[in-house]
This record gives sequence, C-alpha cells and structure tokens, in this order.
Amino acid sequence: MSLSQYLSKSLDTIKRANWYRQEKTITGLCGAIIDLEGEKLVNFASNDYLGLACDKRLMNAAIQSIQEFGTGATGSRLVSGHRQLHENLENAIASWKNTEKALVFSSGYTANIGVIASLVNQKDLIFSDEYNHSSLKNGAKLSQAQIIEYKHCNCAELEEKLLKNRHNYRHCLIITDTVFSMDGDLCPLPEMMAIANKYDCWLLIDEAHATGVMGKTGGGCLEHFEVKGENIIEIGTLSKAMGSLGGYVAGSEVLINFLKNRCQTWIYTTGLSPADAGAALKAIEIIQEEPQRRRQLWENIRLLKQELNSFKMSFMPSESAIMCLKSKNAEDAVKFSLKLKENGFFVPAIRPPTVPRSRLRFSVMATHKLEHFRRLKEVLNSYQNL
Repeated sequence: MSLSQYLSKSLDTIKRANWYRQEKTITGLCGAIIDLEGEKLVNFASNDYLGLACDKRLMNAAIQSIQEFGTGATGSRLVSGHRQLHENLENAIASWKNTEKALVFSSGYTANIGVIASLVNQKDLIFSDEYNHSSLKNGAKLSQAQIIEYKHCNCAELEEKLLKNRHNYRHCLIITDTVFSMDGDLCPLPEMMAIANKYDCWLLIDEAHATGVMGKTGGGCLEHFEVKGENIIEIGTLSKAMGSLGGYVAGSEVLINFLKNRCQTWIYTTGLSPADAGAALKAIEIIQEEPQRRRQLWENIRLLKQELNSFKMSFMPSESAIMCLKSKNAEDAVKFSLKLKENGFFVPAIRPPTVPRSRLRFSVMATHKLEHFRRLKEVLNSYQNL
C-alpha cells in the first residue's frame, strides 16, 4: 500500500466516524463577535477569556517590541536569542505567581512535554488524570517513566494506587490540569497537594485555563485554593486569558536553573518572539491593574448559567469559564453546532479522540453581552422543543 493509499483510507475512517475536522477562517479582529467565513457570529469558541487578544494596548506593545528588538529572537536563548524583554516577562510572571523564578517557552505544549521529560525517567513513576491535556500525556510518554492513570479527579483512587506502587520507584510525579479545558471542572488541588506530601511526590500542574481567570488576582488555581508547597511545578500559557503566545514554568530558582540546563524543548528552541513577549508583558500589567475585567468575566459566567438553568439539556458541571453540553454522538454534535451557526453562534463540536464523549463547548468571555446569552437561550430552547 502506498503512503497516499494508506492516508486516504485512514481519512475515510475518520470521516465515517464524524471525527473529520477542518480549520475555519476568521477575518478581521477577534472578539465576542467574529467574521467567520463571511458570517457575523457570536463567538463561544475562544479562549480569550478576558478579551485581551485584540486590546490596542497589547497590539501597541507588540509593535513597540518589534521596533526595538525585531521580528524574531533569531536563536535559542542560551546562544543568541536572549533579550532583556524575556527576562522582564519572566520576572513579571514570577512576581504575579509568587514564585522565585519563571521561565518562558515558545508554547504551553512545549513547556509541558519538555519539563516532564527532564524531571523524570524510566526509574520513576508518573500518575496522570485520565482527562489530562495531550501535552501532559505526551510529556509523560516522552519521559519513559512508568505511567499510571487514575480516574478523573478521583483522589481516593490516586491514593490507593500510590499506596500500591509508590515504594517501587525512585521519584514520583503527579500531573494534572487545574481547569480541565474540555470539561470545565477543577481538579481537587488541596487534596492532591496533601496526597503528594504524604507519599513523597512532586506535583506538576497545568494552569493554562486558570491563569487570568481563577484566584483573587487571576493567579490561577493555586491562588484560588490558597495552596503552597516547595514540590509544586506550575506550568501555564500566555495564549489564552493573556491574549498572546507562549508558555511558562514558575517555581523555585533551582528548578528554573535546572530546566535551563536540561529541558530540551527550551534549550533547542528559538526564543519567544519579541512581539509575543511584549504583548504578554502588557497583559500581565493590565490583568493586575484592571480586576474589573475578571469580575465582568465571572458576572458573565453567572448570567449564562442563569439563562441556561431551566434547560433539560445535559450541561456538564462547571466551575470555570468553560461550559459543555453533552451530545449523544459525534454526528449529533456536528449537526447541533451547524444549527447554532445558522442562528448566529459559533460553538465548536468537540469529538473523539479529543474527548471520550462528544459535546459542544461554550467558552465565556468578559466581552460577551447579556443579549448574547438571551439570544442563545432562545435558539437552544427552539432546538430543545423540536
């Protein structure tokens, strides 16, 4: 079988399962209202929770950074790509996250796979939530450590498996998202920290969908739950609530110095572009100086839940800006997404293998308006009554 024949056969299988996906072109600026392939739609597909991605101050900061440093870092940070801008951004992240140091990566994905693979190896053990993001799962595989999954947010099962297996390995790393991006729920962080301490484990958390959203200052779930510990490795992204691009690790000075010398996805990657770094630095400033943005986001979350409260439709439990509507199968999810699009809403159908069961994923932004939620309720109500 030729390569083309094999790929065509595989694509046919994907299409028959209603798993086939294609990109959709957005023109113009992003926001609560977007122009998607010529249609004006209310946008419930964005991770730009605070509406900063098209904030003129971030755009101007990116332009200013390009004018001062150029369009690219031109090399890895240890060779020729390090700029004062990177250091300023890392200092701002560390200060915000209340850690000694931080390190910026080209994406949250590369941060996760690189950090996990540099911390543990085949002598070690990883416990991973079954619903963890792909980057966490692939980082665990790349490390060559023994991997044991536990049921989603099930601390009792985690402890049971730790009791049975921990003593057979040198180091043990527990990895989890804090806000689960395709479910909207939170990991039980205080209980997990207590378990990690009890069984001499390190705890690596992905705050991608929590940073800027959760906590008194938007610091994430660590701040939200008021959890601290010297064995915590915090990873996150600059591309969601912060409206830019890149990832970060925040933690102790010795952790950051170790990663600079052992983490291959940082060592062998060109430094973050000046535009992305400048925009992210401005975003941190705005998030800290304008808490009303986060308050508006949470008010919008409350309003949408209030509008949807009367539905018989099965919305999944959510403690974040992400709300998911269960679907019987992939075909129904795609049809429902298309119906919403016909009525002026962009809501993606999330299907396997991204999730075990198909769903529609609604993400709330601070820039949504009450009228958007009321119109959505009308459309959902008409669909429910079909």
